[in-house]
Amino acid sequence: MSDNDRQLIHQDHQVSGVHFPLTLLLDDVTDPANVGAIFRLADALGVERLILGGETVKPPNRRLSRTSRSTDRAVAYDVSADINSCVVGLRKQGYQLIALELSAQSVDLQSLDYGAMERICLILGAEQTGVRSSLLEIVDYSVHISMLGVNSSMNVATAGAIAVYEMTRYLHGAVGTPDLIKRIEGESRNEKT
Repeated sequence: MSDNDRQLIHQDHQVSGVHFPLTLLLDDVTDPANVGAIFRLADALGVERLILGGETVKPPNRRLSRTSRSTDRAVAYDVSADINSCVVGLRKQGYQLIALELSAQSVDLQSLDYGAMERICLILGAEQTGVRSSLLEIVDYSVHISMLGVNSSMNVATAGAIAVYEMTRYLHGAVGTPDLIKRIEGESRNEKT
C-alpha cells in the first residue's frame, strides 16, 4: 500500500476554523445522546452555535459529552428557557427561521435557496413531538426530508445532520474562527430567558 492510500488518523486532521452563519435551535431535545450527536455534527460541519431551548439537555452531562466526543467544550452554545422569545430575538438579528418538520406547509429541504439567505436558524424539535406548534406558526419556512420508506421520520440528530449538510453546501459568508480557548477553558454560560 502506498502512502497515498493510507487511512488518515485523528492527528492528520487540520482544523479549518470555518463557521457558517447557521445557528441550530434545539426545541426540547431531551436525549443526551441526541444532543451530544448534534454538538458533534455542529463541530464537524461549521455551525456557528447551538441554542439549547426549553427542556433540552445541557452540559455538563456525562452521556452528552461522551457522545459529542467532547465537542460540547468547543462548540459555542447558549441556553434559552423561553424559546418563543429567543426566536423573536433571532428574527430581529436577521435570521431566517427554518423548522425541520413534516407539516402541511413544509417543503422539501432541497427546494430552498440557502445561498440567498444571510443568516439561518434551523429549529430541531423534540424526539417524540417534533417542533412545537407555536414555533411552526412563526417560522419563515418549514422543511422536511423526503422519505422513501414506510416510516415518516428519522432520529433528530440524523435529520439535523442531513439538513445542515444540505444548507452549508450553499451558504456563503463564513463567520471566521471562534475563540476556542475561551470555551475550552470554561467560559461561563448565561441562561437567557
